[in-house]
Amino acid sequence: MKRTALGTTGFEIAPIVFGGNVFGWTLDEVASFRILDAFIDHGFDAIDTADVYSKWAEGNAGGESETVLGRWFDARPGMRDKVKLFTKVGSDMGGPGEKGLGAEWISKAIDRSLARLRTDHVDLYFSHWPDDSVSHAETLGAYDKLLKAGKIGAIGASNYDAAMLKAALETADSEGLPRYQVIQPEYNLYDREAFDGPLRDLCVSETIGVVTYFSLAAGFLSGKYRSKADLEGRKRGGMVEKYLTDRGMALLDVLEDVASQKGAKPAEVAIAWLINREGVSAPIASATSIEQVESFAKAAEMTLSDEEMRRLTDAGA
Repeated sequence: MKRTALGTTGFEIAPIVFGGNVFGWTLDEVASFRILDAFIDHGFDAIDTADVYSKWAEGNAGGESETVLGRWFDARPGMRDKVKLFTKVGSDMGGPGEKGLGAEWISKAIDRSLARLRTDHVDLYFSHWPDDSVSHAETLGAYDKLLKAGKIGAIGASNYDAAMLKAALETADSEGLPRYQVIQPEYNLYDREAFDGPLRDLCVSETIGVVTYFSLAAGFLSGKYRSKADLEGRKRGGMVEKYLTDRGMALLDVLEDVASQKGAKPAEVAIAWLINREGVSAPIASATSIEQVESFAKAAEMTLSDEEMRRLTDAGA
């Protein structure tokens, strides 16, 4: 399987990152272990999670995903060394002061994440959301200490626009602080506005790695959902409903046509489009079955012609 350099982090990853938001939410621990094993067995090696996953689920307090991953590492001796592990800080964890990108909270949050993950470091640590209440210098200064302590290997930012990322890079350069090396935007065949344009141009010019989230538009690009009736009883139904538009249906028609011609599934083609998109290092995608992991492998090896890329790009524009 081909590998891609992730910005200036100094490491390479396989072209799909596993989205760990499902651990402790739509997957219990036993199923999570089975899916993770399959993901590694298929040649992939990067996993994305966050301290807040999956606080939104009834009965959860946050930290469930990291906890499942930590137990998996414990149950698989040597596995931690084979995986590039990403997690995040900044979302509201519920307690006083337990949110944002202030230095005090970052120093506490990383230790809690490391304890749940049962490791002494994460390879990539993301600012999960922008925090206007603190300066870039304070946040980057906190990360500088963690980098020097060996608790993190590289830093990234999620949900930053071009102006905010540029300001953070300028602060890093002027004050001798570490630069964000990876960005994590919402990006898929349907949702383009967060990345296409100034942010992509900045990432390309500054050699910023890009790992996209909602890469399958909450499952819409699998082609399984074409009406509100299809969403009944689905945990992600509320997230998918916004895609049930004329544009969404037209996009599915083209996606399914390309997939049919290639003997592939729509989700495989949608992921392959992202892998081949300018500026994208690797899409993040979740799976809840072995079959879906197998589709990841097919997507990673798929070749899309220039004409197929054009058709897909135009359909989702």
